[in-house]
Amino acid sequence: MLREERQHLILEQIQLNQRVLTNELTVLLDVSLDTVRRDLTELEKAGKLVKVHGGALAKDYQIPFQPTLIYKQDEKIQIAKKAIELIQDDTSILLSGGTIILEVVKLIPKHFKGLIYTVSPLIALELAQRTQSKVILLGGAVTKESYICTGTSVMLQLANLQVDLCLMGANSFSIQHGLTEYDWELAHIKQAIINASKKSAVLSLAEKLDIAQEVKVCDIKQINYLVTDLKPDHPSLQKYKAHVDKLF
Repeated sequence: MLREERQHLILEQIQLNQRVLTNELTVLLDVSLDTVRRDLTELEKAGKLVKVHGGALAKDYQIPFQPTLIYKQDEKIQIAKKAIELIQDDTSILLSGGTIILEVVKLIPKHFKGLIYTVSPLIALELAQRTQSKVILLGGAVTKESYICTGTSVMLQLANLQVDLCLMGANSFSIQHGLTEYDWELAHIKQAIINASKKSAVLSLAEKLDIAQEVKVCDIKQINYLVTDLKPDHPSLQKYKAHVDKLF
């Protein structure tokens, strides 16, 4: 297999799963570990991924305590400015994790009068520094991949909640497949978040639309608001109008 073909397949796996492991790539590509490492190094130099110990991550993968590495931060700020319109005083909101939600948190007014729940320790810490509202972290085992609290304890806490609105980032969203994820545990947490909310908003880069990953979170009919970095009247969004309450 040619180098260009190998690297194309690596990038396909990154787009699909947000991360790749070197030992899995050696099997998939039928090459040596050294060859995989060289390919990853070249792709990192080209700005296509972030190389880490044992593999590589997508450029937009959330890496804690390194805000300078936020992928498409300007576009995510645009999304956050639109999403903040959904947050009203005297309401309860439930936040997932990820860099788009982090940008939303930065815009929440210091004197916001409401109750905020989150499954992300990073989001909870950011909120604690920026707002005087009550912040509740739904605790459990923290995943090393997404830095989200998961497990039975979190699911039980979510099952006992009924909030006004949830906001979550998307790794993939489409009309046919709805909201999907690459990670089984994260998908189930997102399912529970949606079930615990009266209204649900998906915040997504336009490039994440019209694609699907392995694990289903929910059908599109369970999402009320779609917030992207495009204008609501953009041609590529018009097909979503019949499936969500409002585009932002």
